Amino acid sequence: MFTKSDPAAPEGFFEAEAAGLAWLAASGGVPCVRVHAVRADGIELEELRSARPNRDAARRFGELLALTHRSGASAFGTPPEGWTGPCFIGRREMSVGEWESWSEFYPQERVRPYAEQAVARGNLSADGFQTVVRACELIRSGIFDDGEPPARLHGDLWSGNVFWTPTGVVLIDPAAHGGHRETDLAMLVLFGVPFLDDILTAYDQAAPLAPGWHARVPLHQLFPLAVHAVGHGPSYGAELERAAHAVLQLGSGSAS
Repeated sequence: MFTKSDPAAPEGFFEAEAAGLAWLAASGGVPCVRVHAVRADGIELEELRSARPNRDAARRFGELLALTHRSGASAFGTPPEGWTGPCFIGRREMSVGEWESWSEFYPQERVRPYAEQAVARGNLSADGFQTVVRACELIRSGIFDDGEPPARLHGDLWSGNVFWTPTGVVLIDPAAHGGHRETDLAMLVLFGVPFLDDILTAYDQAAPLAPGWHARVPLHQLFPLAVHAVGHGPSYGAELERAAHAVLQLGSGSAS
C-alpha cells in the first residue's frame, strides 16, 4: 500500500482525489489507481509496480483514454459525480460548476484565474496578461465552439500522472472535471510522454478528432500553462504568452 499524507492539506484535498479516481474508473476506460482509504489528512492507495513503456501499451492507453473521455460529464466544469466539495489541480483550487458552453467555461474558469495569480506573483508580465485576456475574449466569442459534448477529463494529464505498469497504463493524481477532450491531449503534448504518436494515433482511430486539432493544441494548453505560470516561474509565463499569441493567430485564420 502507498500512503500520501499531509496534515496541512487544504480541506477536501484528498477526498477530491479519491472522488476523481472513482469517477474516472467508472468510465471503464483507462484504469486508475485503487483507493483503499481516504481521510482529511491522507489517502491510502494500491502500490503500483512500474514497467518500461512500450508501443502496445501506448496504443491501448490511447484507445482507453478515448473511452474515458466518451463516458462524458453532465456539463462543462462539473466535478466528479457525487462530489460536492472543492476540486484541485496539484495543490491549487480549481473551480467547479455547470456551464452550458465550453467557450463560457474555459477562459473564465480555467485560464484567466491562474493568469491573474501568475501576474500577482511576478511570473507573467502586464503585457503578457493583456495578451492572455485578448485570447480569453476571443474564446468567449464562441469562435472555437465545435458542438462536442463535455468529456470526462483527467484534467492533469502530464507524463508524471501516466503510470506504466506490467499490465498497461494506470492513471494517478487527477484533477477530474467535465471539459473538452482536446485539453487532456494537449497536456500530453505539452509535457511529453513515451510513444506519444502511438497514443494519439490510437486515440484518433478510436474516437476521431475534429480536423485541425493539431493547430488547436496551444488553445488547450492555455490551462496547464497558466497553472504552471503561478508556481513554476516566469518561463511558464512566457510560454503562456506565446500560446495566447498562437490562439489569436488561430482566430485570425478562422475569421478569414
